[in-house]
Amino acid sequence: MRPARLVVRVVLATILLAVAAGIAGFLYFAETVAALEAPRDPKADAIVVLTGGYQRIDHAIDLLKKGAGGRLLISGVNPTTSGNQIRKLTQTSSALFECCVDMGYEAIDTIGNANEAARWISDHQFRRVLVVTNNYHMPRSLLELKASDPTTEFIAYPVVNSDLKNGNWLREPGVMKAMLSEYLKYCLAGVRAFAGARSWSGLRADMTGS
Repeated sequence: MRPARLVVRVVLATILLAVAAGIAGFLYFAETVAALEAPRDPKADAIVVLTGGYQRIDHAIDLLKKGAGGRLLISGVNPTTSGNQIRKLTQTSSALFECCVDMGYEAIDTIGNANEAARWISDHQFRRVLVVTNNYHMPRSLLELKASDPTTEFIAYPVVNSDLKNGNWLREPGVMKAMLSEYLKYCLAGVRAFAGARSWSGLRADMTGS
């Protein structure tokens, strides 16, 4: 029985260590996200916004209007949504949209956003790019973007929907669920990036085979 007990103890200890590491990792992730702040006077060659709500797009277009970047890519747009619809919803002039806003319809997830953005950046030879997305989504977005395009400098411009600087969010089930989900996705993305494994492009054309 002694070897069996030893095995059980080792297994239990391993599980406890894994749980402790997971909790510590999550708390560190939450602290990192909470500390993210938008730069006061951002300057870049271009701006990329990852879709997931018009608030993100509003921030990105506002940055474009202020001259923070010379061109904007809205990545991951639903195929049923037109540029004119977004222009009207964001109250943007036709002239600005026609000259400086590109619609990306290919991306269907964050990996797709990264690949779509990388192609666009390469086509325009940008070197410094502002990334606009929610604060909790920013770490994974930057990880995927750097995996797709290691040579470009990406500058985080987080959009804050929930204040994570105090502990109140721990008692909000919706925020907690979103943070846990994003943390798990971030961990998986980190493992995939470390292993150099990326079999999925996240692009609509590859999914449909067209």
